[in-house]
Amino acid sequence: MEYPDIVSQLVPIVIEQSNRGERSFDIYSRLLRERIIFVTGPIEDHMASLITAQLLFLESENPKKDIFMYINSPGGVVTAGLAIHDTMQYIRPRVGTVCIGQAASMGSFLLSAGEPGMRVALTNSRIMIHQPSGGAQGMAADIEIQAREILRMRSRLNALYAKYTGKPIEEIEAAMDRDKFLEADEAKEFGLIDEVFDKRPDAGEDGETRAGDVTPA
Repeated sequence: MEYPDIVSQLVPIVIEQSNRGERSFDIYSRLLRERIIFVTGPIEDHMASLITAQLLFLESENPKKDIFMYINSPGGVVTAGLAIHDTMQYIRPRVGTVCIGQAASMGSFLLSAGEPGMRVALTNSRIMIHQPSGGAQGMAADIEIQAREILRMRSRLNALYAKYTGKPIEEIEAAMDRDKFLEADEAKEFGLIDEVFDKRPDAGEDGETRAGDVTPA
């Protein structure tokens, strides 16, 4: 049995009672009702499709209510990450981002792309940025085409990191030349996030603490 199959069998089921009877949800579906999305594991096309579908669904449910995206990812495919990124920017609700564990490579990119003021990392999170990488084989002309595409993608990502961090493009290029690991406080200083939390903020005016609330009181 493969590891993902084992994990899928261990996902908790939440049972709720209502006047219509008993309903059960897996824990992720229940949290989706609270407008919480998880970006967990490698970022690839299938995962990106699931994330974008959840974003679009939550927009259709309520286009004015915030969405919160919890990220614990080593990164992955650039185009898959850009699909999630572009959907975050496209939809009407604000999307807050929260790093739990790690946000590396495209994970850190999505973390930085959250709504300004709503980008958070928990205390012991690790954030890593670097330039995109790739390989090519075949005829020399094909390898040259692939190399130009990687350089184009690097330039595009650098420009977006500069936009989200407020750093000069030259500083971004220097920082991303090799793997750059940052603790949560360092990521805040760099501009990738806005806050570092060790505890959830105080309850809102109605006295309720909501599952997705990561914004300062």
